[in-house]
Amino acid sequence: MHFRNGFYAGLLLTLIVGLYLVRLWQPERQVQLHSAHLLSQIEQNDWSAVKEFIAPDYHDRWGNDSALLLERLRQVFRALSKARLEAAAPSVRTAEGRWDWTAKITITGGGEFAGQSQGRVNSLEAPV
Repeated sequence: MHFRNGFYAGLLLTLIVGLYLVRLWQPERQVQLHSAHLLSQIEQNDWSAVKEFIAPDYHDRWGNDSALLLERLRQVFRALSKARLEAAAPSVRTAEGRWDWTAKITITGGGEFAGQSQGRVNSLEAPV
């Protein structure tokens, strides 16, 4: 009798853990979690962790590569003390095997250039 109860309890626990892992490992969920962790690492000025989130072959339409992006992030967040990044209405979509995360990001904080940085970033209505 005790073995059977233990077996069913173990089976139930395995089922619960399995369902949790299936939900956790869904691609959309992974993109959301990685995006939240990236913003958190930027807030904490943990640049070695931020570097792990950025692909070595990263480039964007403004001419930034991964090294230049990290350097610019360091410069901006050095001037913003206690910066907070908030993502409003994040959405995740897939296209041709790629997952894209989009959200309106707002910055709050203090420091020498806080008003200028916040005004510029927070006034954007849509991703540029």
